[in-house]
Amino acid sequence: MADSFSFEAIGTRWRVDSRAPLPAGQRAGLLQLAGEYDALYSRFRADSGVTALAAAGGSLPLPGHGAALGRLLRTLYDVTGGGVSPLVGERLAALGYDAAYSFVPTAAPAPSRAWDGLLDWTDDGVTLSAPALLDVGAAGKGQLVDLMLEYLLAAGHEEVIVDASGDMRRAGAGTITVGLEHPYDPSSAIGTVPLGVGALCASASNRRVWGDGLHHVLDARTGRCVDTVVATWVLAEDAMTADGLCTALFVADPADLGRAFGFDYVLVYSDGRARSSAALQGALFP
Repeated sequence: MADSFSFEAIGTRWRVDSRAPLPAGQRAGLLQLAGEYDALYSRFRADSGVTALAAAGGSLPLPGHGAALGRLLRTLYDVTGGGVSPLVGERLAALGYDAAYSFVPTAAPAPSRAWDGLLDWTDDGVTLSAPALLDVGAAGKGQLVDLMLEYLLAAGHEEVIVDASGDMRRAGAGTITVGLEHPYDPSSAIGTVPLGVGALCASASNRRVWGDGLHHVLDARTGRCVDTVVATWVLAEDAMTADGLCTALFVADPADLGRAFGFDYVLVYSDGRARSSAALQGALFP
């Protein structure tokens, strides 16, 4: 790639690579996209829209892309029987993954509150009938990857990769080979997959760990950290969907998700077993 731009946004490291130069105005545009997204959805900011909802409930208007995020999250909620839910935010905070990053649990695990009767997510925005702390981390980072790639394509770029610490989307000819990071050894890979036009996202329960058995991937039906799956990867057309499915694979069978979505996957269980879709057979090293 001819040009590269690295930066920090929404709590993670980003890198954008393009065959064409990335002028200062476009770099500023990417940072603006990230800042606006963070101002809406970050539960770690005192001034965000999500934080305001947590304090008083009510309504939060969203830009056009908010409708797509809401539809995806609702579909994942339904397909997983409530295992994936934006209402998991208060359960994560209670386990110590809170705005202050205290990493000190203040309550025992408990199920997240039900969507129906509390949360109304429409094309115009989000309405809560009572205060509740939302968390869109199941798919939000992936959506921001999509927004950045679409911004660059609209600016005339033809070959570009947006990579948010392993959640990536690519446009351009040919394919690249992407390593699948070993969930217990970041210096090694358990396999590789080819990425053409589309997205590859990953999730691992060892990314944010702060106590004995405590990490950021919860089953919203129980409020407990998932201990049966340790890592997932998903190939899909867009990063928002791939990111959401990575989370869903921790709590749902791939066959159930496959009835609602088209995707390929690799997942690793805590007992060392691995599983992949037919299209990715051979992706894992022997």
